[in-house]
Amino acid sequence: MSTSGTSSRLTPTTRQESLDALRASTDEPVDVLVVGGGVTGAGIALDAVTRGLTTAIVEAQDWSSGTSSRSSKLVHGGLRYLQMLDFSLVHEALTERDLLITKLAPHLVRPVSFLYPLEHRVWERGYVGAGVALYDTLASIAPGKRALPLHKHVTRKGMARLFPDLRHDAAIGAVRYWDGSVDDARLVTTLIRTAASYGAHAASRTQLVELTKDASGRVDGAVLADLETGDRFPVKARNVINATGVWTEETESLAGTEGGLRVLASKGVHIVVPRERIKGKVGLILQTEKSVLFVIPWSRYWVIGTTDTPWEQELQHPVATSADIEYVLERANSVLADPITRDDIIGTWAGLRPLLQPGTKEGTSSAKVSREHTVASPTPGLTVIAGGKLTTYRVMAQDAVDFALGKGAKARPSITTNVPLLGATGLEVQQNWGRRHAATYGWTPALVDHLLHRYGALLSDIVEMCEADPGMAAPLAHAPAYLRAEIAYAVSHEGVLHLEDIMLHRTRLNYEVADRGIAALDEISRIAADGLGWDEDTRLAEVAAYTARAEAEAAAEQDPDDATAERTRLAADDVAPLAELTAGGTGGGHKPGSPTDSRAAAGPAGT
Repeated sequence: MSTSGTSSRLTPTTRQESLDALRASTDEPVDVLVVGGGVTGAGIALDAVTRGLTTAIVEAQDWSSGTSSRSSKLVHGGLRYLQMLDFSLVHEALTERDLLITKLAPHLVRPVSFLYPLEHRVWERGYVGAGVALYDTLASIAPGKRALPLHKHVTRKGMARLFPDLRHDAAIGAVRYWDGSVDDARLVTTLIRTAASYGAHAASRTQLVELTKDASGRVDGAVLADLETGDRFPVKARNVINATGVWTEETESLAGTEGGLRVLASKGVHIVVPRERIKGKVGLILQTEKSVLFVIPWSRYWVIGTTDTPWEQELQHPVATSADIEYVLERANSVLADPITRDDIIGTWAGLRPLLQPGTKEGTSSAKVSREHTVASPTPGLTVIAGGKLTTYRVMAQDAVDFALGKGAKARPSITTNVPLLGATGLEVQQNWGRRHAATYGWTPALVDHLLHRYGALLSDIVEMCEADPGMAAPLAHAPAYLRAEIAYAVSHEGVLHLEDIMLHRTRLNYEVADRGIAALDEISRIAADGLGWDEDTRLAEVAAYTARAEAEAAAEQDPDDATAERTRLAADDVAPLAELTAGGTGGGHKPGSPTDSRAAAGPAGT
């Protein structure tokens, strides 16, 4: 696989070229086939290709469409793990956090500070202060210069200045500490594009439907389904790595063995409230009886969450119920001087955490096992990684590729600590040009900051579009936080195949505005149609499909429980439905997301 002149663009054409290359693998197998296009799979693809391995990655839906676009959007060390005395895990996560902020993705990952309110004057201030001091210490011993400020103790007066809407009697003071925030979906897209720039083949809406084996019983490839055409074809790979998160057991079952990891799904829900509705300059972190609740300042709004409840429905479309929303509101209002209501909410999202269950199935070899993730092999040729969190995706990727390569890993060590993501190199140059761009196109400082956060040094690509067509520099009429150029760029560079890809993952309009972006659909769909060559019937069908999805999600929020909400959500059809699977080459498989016997027997996930 040559990487000379390789483009970072993801388009329908590059997708087809990747599928063609995979078809050709029956003559010359790829070294690594990654299954799953979330942050872990994307990280694995980048790790593998930068080691000099021929690499391909496939995703059954859009990039980051599962857990990796539905997180709390934080890059953090895991303050709660200090309570469990898991110092090594916290140190690892803090090291990765600082590496992202300072080197790998300083445009995507930015510092954000939080107040940890204190209710007791003496013992709690000392207890929490000591814990946060240890958090800072573990960050300080990470390689390189400190990325974030040290924590500070804040008086009640200081709290009132930093967060005026914090109820006066909610705390006697606070500890202010720092972590990072990230647009999770953009991180994944950038990882995929970076991997593609080094020669990785990347194909979304491409589903693994069967694992194949050679005469010795080793997994030697797969059968893939192109969900855009319905075509199925075989591929060959020296190593297949399963990074499918909550779909881990479903993918493992295709090997026709009983081995593998046990993963259960837990639902987390977030609500979105306009920034002006709550007066505050920093975030809050609150300990509840069931979970940690964050009130996170983000762009033009606040993100508030999360919940932690068992999810026993299909895996593709988790939804927020009325009960979920009321729970988040109640916990947030316990400390807010001016309580928020459902009328203040402009959006929600629900995601599924892949909870790694203790131990592995019989006959499974495992490598690195931590409280967060495990790498294992249920059968030769197939590597499985599960658990973990967004912050440590790079370590997880390194562990997975090391395990797949076995003894060969020493000859091809990971180098991703030294591989900045697209947009990182040259960031300061574009920051320095920001004022000139603003003056040229009439952009506000906030809009320039928005563009730098999303694209980093790749802002020059957006500017080139605007130079070629000044109309691209204008904001969308019904979603003015975004430029027309950003929609065109999503189509020309970021792998968009359907309108929902833009609304859910290239922008955040699905939950950033009260109508889920429906008012902006006409303008956005016309820009997409120009770039993707849609005729009018196709454009209208895409608009109808997204509208039906948005309306079904909104209706599900009124339902009281998961089962009812799921039925409401599934009334809207998928633009590219998943295919049936073939377990162990024997036929008669099941669809990812349908309950398996092992999942049903395991019972609900713990909180």
